[in-house]
Amino acid sequence: MSNSIKKEVSPVAIIIAFAILYIVWGSTYFFIQVAVHEIPPFLMGALRFIAAGTLLFLWCVIKKERLFDRKQIKNSAITGFFLLFIGTGAVIWAEKTIPSSLFAVLIASQAIWLVVLDRRNWKANLQSRNTIIGLIIGFAGVILLFSESASKAMNTSSGGTSIVALLVLIVGTISWTAGSIYSKYNSSGSSAVNSTWQMLTAGLIFLIGSFINNEWTAFDWAGVSTNSWLSVLYLVVFGSLAGFSAYVWLLKVRPVTQVGTHVYVNPVVAVLLGVLFAGETMTVIQVVGLAIILSSVLLINLAKYRQAKAEAIHDSAEAAPVTTSRTVKSKPFAEAK
Repeated sequence: MSNSIKKEVSPVAIIIAFAILYIVWGSTYFFIQVAVHEIPPFLMGALRFIAAGTLLFLWCVIKKERLFDRKQIKNSAITGFFLLFIGTGAVIWAEKTIPSSLFAVLIASQAIWLVVLDRRNWKANLQSRNTIIGLIIGFAGVILLFSESASKAMNTSSGGTSIVALLVLIVGTISWTAGSIYSKYNSSGSSAVNSTWQMLTAGLIFLIGSFINNEWTAFDWAGVSTNSWLSVLYLVVFGSLAGFSAYVWLLKVRPVTQVGTHVYVNPVVAVLLGVLFAGETMTVIQVVGLAIILSSVLLINLAKYRQAKAEAIHDSAEAAPVTTSRTVKSKPFAEAK
């Protein structure tokens, strides 16, 4: 999008979109934890994504989007499996045993996995000293957090479950990154349609998983508190609809590096909500781990920003018309008189 188009966008709209992206995506970890205290994890995922996907489907019908392209559905279904079912599903399942604030810190490491798994850009990424330093620092932060949480878990009766939850979370983070890369290179058409099929696919798999796990057998719908239902509603309306819409719109009107700053803010929001409203505490090591991971993400994104800026300058230089003395003197002197 050209700069002239970007300047016509309302600054107030941009501020509101960034506020949604920062606060809403950072708060989803807290509301997931509230919801899964009373609603089984697979069922909660099914409710969230089927509801959000259905609403998006209706929106696409109203906007007369092309919904039934076979290739688009297939790519969206694959993305939805890795991104939402495995990625978000890992968060939903593991938040029954691990504080939401710790989740957000580990989720911030997605930028690290993106560099590691994006094989097409290995040559460009791994030639940058800042990127390599960022990767080393980031992995050190993840190992620090994992070892600290694992050592604490071993001193409790549910230590084994907590360690499994941490491992599931790391697998989910890697899966989210892999799904993002797959979507980046294979998605086509409308973003709203892609998101619709991603959510409906994930919701259907969550529903099947809920039946396989016999979550419906002893589940008491009437026993779910208002807070849990409101948390699910929040995740549907704000987490899956408003947050996603703000993200996609910002990518169209603002630079990718600027939109990507949500990676730095979301963990801070999640930690604050966990401490203020869920009675969670952050140890010194966890705070240090957060700082280390965010520093690594900053280094990686700084390297990407510099690379993109250099490529833009190079491209503009190649596209610029070259004026030579021959062009100026294209006409005879007598004719110019």
